[in-house]
Amino acid sequence: MSYRVLIVEDHPFQHEYLLNLFNEQADVCVESAKDGSEALECVKKQRFDLVLTDLMMPGMDGVQFIQKLAKLPHKPALAIMSTASRRIIGSASLAAKSMGLSVIGQLSKPVVALGVSKLIERLDTLHAGAKPTARYNVVPDRKMLERALSQGELVAWFQPKKSLVDGRIVAAEALARWVHPEHGVLMPATFLPAMIKFGLLEELLWLFIEQTITAQENWKKQRFDIPVSINLPTCMLDSDDLADRLHAFVLARGGNPARLSFELMESSTTRDISRYYAGACRIRMKGFGLAQDDFGQGYSSYFNLVSTPFTELKIDRALVHGCVENESLAAALGSIIALGRKLGLDVVAEGVETQEELALLRDLQCERVQGFLISPAVSVSHFYDLLNADEPGMH
Repeated sequence: MSYRVLIVEDHPFQHEYLLNLFNEQADVCVESAKDGSEALECVKKQRFDLVLTDLMMPGMDGVQFIQKLAKLPHKPALAIMSTASRRIIGSASLAAKSMGLSVIGQLSKPVVALGVSKLIERLDTLHAGAKPTARYNVVPDRKMLERALSQGELVAWFQPKKSLVDGRIVAAEALARWVHPEHGVLMPATFLPAMIKFGLLEELLWLFIEQTITAQENWKKQRFDIPVSINLPTCMLDSDDLADRLHAFVLARGGNPARLSFELMESSTTRDISRYYAGACRIRMKGFGLAQDDFGQGYSSYFNLVSTPFTELKIDRALVHGCVENESLAAALGSIIALGRKLGLDVVAEGVETQEELALLRDLQCERVQGFLISPAVSVSHFYDLLNADEPGMH
């Protein structure tokens, strides 16, 4: 596949050097700009697959250029290079990501040929994974969602968690999918905001627990005993009898609380902190597992981690992505993993997408991983196929 690349670099020698590096790559058409203003005009006139920009430039610096680039209708992939510290490059990268740009590289100067080759490989991966997004222009209303719940269109798919000790699938997370009769499989972003708006999250929770217990029973008949975690909006801990209702519901359906875990979602909080701690405590007392989800993002804190009776720590993908290139992220990952192990928690790194990330996590003694490199969330039957094909060791 041929790519069009724009290099934004003000230093004459670096400018020519980078042009030569990219011209050595097969199927790459490379253009250049000497500053942010010139680059902005280029991007407005011509579509690019990748923009590689310096940060430290006179006039419009790299960060200002990124801010303007993010406002354009067509957003190319972005790579950032600089003589600035890795933390500055990392911060600029986070700013770009938060503005909706796909950042595929963070490079220190001088850029080497291997770094350019990896950028092209990541472009290949990015384009290979790009799928047409189904347009779902009508926001689901209550009637549509209630029908989806009653008709069995809202289903739990399962994403495996693999052990880095022996490479086997040791657990799974249940994730919501809407198998729509007209639009196909819809992701949670399409319907969860509406479910929150109409107060249907609890109904979805009961449905998912029931589907998970059924899935576990079927897997167990085939010799696979797989614990499953289910997302639990933290605000539901405001209900004083939640733990009792969960326990009664699971037992009535022949489920085992010890094989179910609830992941507390950071995106929501309780109205009363005392109810948070009381609810978390009672869920554990009923025999369920409890996970801190997305640690390292949002409302998570070390105090909350050590004060709540968690059994599992899930490290947010924001700390995993870029950890290979960013020493600060790698150091943070190492300290979080070490703390989780000292607290006796199962530590899971989310969002693992590359072999390099996997190797680093193994070196940091992370026990479990989850992400597209292992497998996306799949249907119940497909998950059984993954279990059946599971082999020791990871390559």
